[in-house]
Amino acid sequence: MLVQEFFPRRLFEGTTVFVTGGGSGINLGIACNFAALGASVAICGRRQERLDAAAEQLRTLGARVHAEAADVRDHARLEAVMGNAAAALGPIGVLVCGAAGNFPVPAEELSANGFKTVVDIDLLGAFNATRAAFPQLKQTRGCVLFISAGMAYVPYPYQVHVGAAKAGIDMMMRNLALEWGKYGIRANSIVPGPIAGTEGMRRLGGSEFEARQAAAIPLGRYGTADEIGQAAVFLASPLAAYITGTVLGVDGGSNLPGSSAFGEAIEAMRRAEGKG
Repeated sequence: MLVQEFFPRRLFEGTTVFVTGGGSGINLGIACNFAALGASVAICGRRQERLDAAAEQLRTLGARVHAEAADVRDHARLEAVMGNAAAALGPIGVLVCGAAGNFPVPAEELSANGFKTVVDIDLLGAFNATRAAFPQLKQTRGCVLFISAGMAYVPYPYQVHVGAAKAGIDMMMRNLALEWGKYGIRANSIVPGPIAGTEGMRRLGGSEFEARQAAAIPLGRYGTADEIGQAAVFLASPLAAYITGTVLGVDGGSNLPGSSAFGEAIEAMRRAEGKG
């Protein structure tokens, strides 16, 4: 793993990293990068079987792991799982709020329940996680990393629900950085670009969608989950000890040209499905 070539392999030894939505995709990539640098890793998600498979992958990297199902919309359950993780691994030093939901849909076709579902998973879920973890983060003088999206600051077609949720996350991040700095807690957001091999990209149309999108990215390619993990490791490391309240784009420049390529790709997908 590339991160081990540039960071000490015991950098996070003695640190517990808790990742919501950690059973797959970008969030599992983040968890793996922390595991490779000596962290103990706790992951939660809605499907225990997916978490169990992810836990085995993390253990191959030498990590102590706690994997327990929890829906981030359920504050009481999340609080209980975080308590169990602390009992097994030690108090949380890094919290990664990665649980998210997304589906492309025109605003005029989006139901109130569909909008609420994404806001509840992304925004309310991120608040629930930070609020539940606060006593542990205060004890460790830890940090919070939010997984945001370009939709927070660039209007994307078919993404009104996601844009509202992620913009809320980034402002919440700034508020927490302001309020919790006195406890030594830092808060930052990471904005991934399109990431190859993730479930989200598969849902958006797979290789055909990827080809359309990659052509519009200034660096000419999709990112990898490891590249997001490397950014997370940096922001949680002593090298970033004076960084808080910041949104870090790790997107290959994909948001610089705007969202027209994304919209065109979604429209082509909808036409192929007879929805256009």
